[in-house]
Amino acid sequence: MVNNTQESTGDFDVDDVEFLSHDGKPLLARVYIPRGTGPFRSIIEVHGGAWSDFDRLRGKHVHEALARNGITVVAIDFRQAQEGRYPRSVADVNYAIRWTKANAAKLKTTPDAVGISGNSSGGHLAMLVAMKPHDPRFAAIALPDGAQFDASVRCVVMLWPVINPLGRYRYAKSLLAAAHPPVWCAKIIGLHDGYWPGEADMAEGNPMLMLERGEDVQTPPAMWIQASNDEVHNYLDPDSPFKGTELERFAFNYRKAGGKFQAEIIDAPPMFTTAHPTLPASIAAVDRLVEFVRSNIPDPRG
Repeated sequence: MVNNTQESTGDFDVDDVEFLSHDGKPLLARVYIPRGTGPFRSIIEVHGGAWSDFDRLRGKHVHEALARNGITVVAIDFRQAQEGRYPRSVADVNYAIRWTKANAAKLKTTPDAVGISGNSSGGHLAMLVAMKPHDPRFAAIALPDGAQFDASVRCVVMLWPVINPLGRYRYAKSLLAAAHPPVWCAKIIGLHDGYWPGEADMAEGNPMLMLERGEDVQTPPAMWIQASNDEVHNYLDPDSPFKGTELERFAFNYRKAGGKFQAEIIDAPPMFTTAHPTLPASIAAVDRLVEFVRSNIPDPRG
């Protein structure tokens, strides 16, 4: 484990850590560890960017807020786009959870106090790994020294997730074919094509459709935070008979499968906690996120 200290505050310390490498190329995690003796609850943070853009620094304000509230944060890089085509990036996220558990003492947490959070495509990856922690493709990267931990988590937080990649892809295509399509459609279609080998994979690695297919999945307590007007992430799927938005559809399916599900729809611009972190709505959303984590990960200090 390679540490390069970045900064310290009165509330937490920040390190960049190499947690995994592929073909000599390191993947880094930015680790935020609260000051104090611990152990603390911990969250793996998975950034968005349509599986193709940004890095572990995306969502920095959220990470800092969690750390200030006594939660260890492991914000990860992972392989992206062609390099990280499905399911490679999913394997990196799965590994990051197991790596955190294996290094729990150094990170001032415990293996049974780990949750996961992600925004946009990171929300998709977070939920996919949480639902299928033992999938052999996702858990294919072994920990060093034969360490044995699984990728199950205590809870999942999703900020405007791409919960149904196939539905979003086809939705964007339908808009692009119409008159005066939104400017985001062509770019999103290209990013989907760059990450997913094909539509069959978008259907297979799909938390929404997994539930609707009745697959055997884990359903840890989940929270979805969503701006009230965000057609890129929350829309009516034209191919679904369900009469509601993607958030409403997923909530129905998740609860039907036995999972506890909390939705927070907030009057704010799209991607608000990331793009506009100082808005009162963003601060309130992060407060709710912190409360959810505290409510669903037992305090490891007893």
